[in-house]
Amino acid sequence: MWKLPPLSRRKGTHWLILLALSVLCAAVLEWAAFPAALLLGPMLAAIALGVRGTDIRSPRWTMTSAQALIGLMIARSFTPSILATIAQGWAMLLLVVSTTIAAGAVVGWALTRAKVLPGSTAAWGSSPGGASAMVTLAAEYGADVRLVAFMQYLRVVIVVLTASLVTRLYVGSAPPPHAATAFWTWPQPTGFAITLSIAVIGAVAARRLRVPAGAMIGPMALGTALHALGVTDIVLPPWLMALAYVGLGWTVGLGFNRSIFLYALRAVPKLLLSTLLLIALCAGSAWLLTLVLHIDPLSAYLATSPGGLDSVAIIVVGSHADVPLVLAAQTLRLLLVLATGPALARLISGAERKDV
Repeated sequence: MWKLPPLSRRKGTHWLILLALSVLCAAVLEWAAFPAALLLGPMLAAIALGVRGTDIRSPRWTMTSAQALIGLMIARSFTPSILATIAQGWAMLLLVVSTTIAAGAVVGWALTRAKVLPGSTAAWGSSPGGASAMVTLAAEYGADVRLVAFMQYLRVVIVVLTASLVTRLYVGSAPPPHAATAFWTWPQPTGFAITLSIAVIGAVAARRLRVPAGAMIGPMALGTALHALGVTDIVLPPWLMALAYVGLGWTVGLGFNRSIFLYALRAVPKLLLSTLLLIALCAGSAWLLTLVLHIDPLSAYLATSPGGLDSVAIIVVGSHADVPLVLAAQTLRLLLVLATGPALARLISGAERKDV
């Protein structure tokens, strides 16, 4: 079994090992066309070093910067077409997203009652929002961010596989991948400077107003308003988001140690069961939606799929599903999860305290 050199003498070597492993893991996941490879690869590499006993840690500003950029990424998804779809079919979409959020809350409550995970951690880990957003919010609300990340990305794996399989069976062929984007392209300077200003101003203002998870919510709120009104575009070059993903992955992964890693592994069977239960509950709600609202089965399934906006967007493009409807449902659900997540976490944690 490989050993790390003593940290006291070769701290820089640990960072080089982390960087090399991160590049390797991300490259393998990218080659396998895996969603969020640039986040998962560095996180897996950091977990490996954390389990082996490293004491290196990412600077605090790394997480704050990642939160702000993820907030802007969410804001950029609010295009006029999606907002129009939400405005026209808000009642139907509210029903769609409510059933999915309720399913996540039931799974979180079940994990808490079974004493698999603490209440707050179970609530954020089973929350069907975007995985990266849920991890950042969990850190703000005192949950164990390591276990939340473990749950969220375990679910991403399963949801992507099942949603891809359902799409393939329904359509008859796999949806084509996105066209490659020039990774190192330098953005237009003015738009890029405005985007960075939105990130800084939004984060600082939200922090001063003591908004929970302000580093993400502030840029997201300000960016959404300016982008949706057509005042400015959100310019996020791929290399910048890659740095944000790497920073988030390293921050989460380096928090693991041997004991927490073994604890997570012991919980894997129950976490797998809970994930499959969540997918089944969402599939059941999708079936009901096809009966009540006459949505085609594929669109209903993808709209209720608990994999998050990013991963579902990759799958839905090129399928026969109603793309605006699916993305609108996923976007609206993310907003509602951000709004209701803290209250649900407190409710589930309160139920845990009553059982003690």
